[in-house]
Amino acid sequence: MPALVILITIALSFYLYYKVKFVRCKKPAEKKWISSKSSMALGVFIGLYGLNQFFLNGNTITYIVGGVFFLLGVFTIFSGLKAYKYYLPIAANEAKE
Repeated sequence: MPALVILITIALSFYLYYKVKFVRCKKPAEKKWISSKSSMALGVFIGLYGLNQFFLNGNTITYIVGGVFFLLGVFTIFSGLKAYKYYLPIAANEAKE
């Protein structure tokens, strides 16, 4: 499915963007905040890749692998979102100082 491939590419681009930004950042709380955003982008990438697997072959193995990737992506998105919400006020306070 071409739309999923485009979204997968965009999610991978965001992941790479945030990883480069993570390396260039100096403040520790801001680094963790940016790392949580890259974790969410990676989760979107993995989840969409798993979803794309459902549209490929009609194999049982393909469905199992796609389901595992999709669930792993969803888990990574939610854990990144939790970290994002935790580190956002800490990074804001760090930026004020």
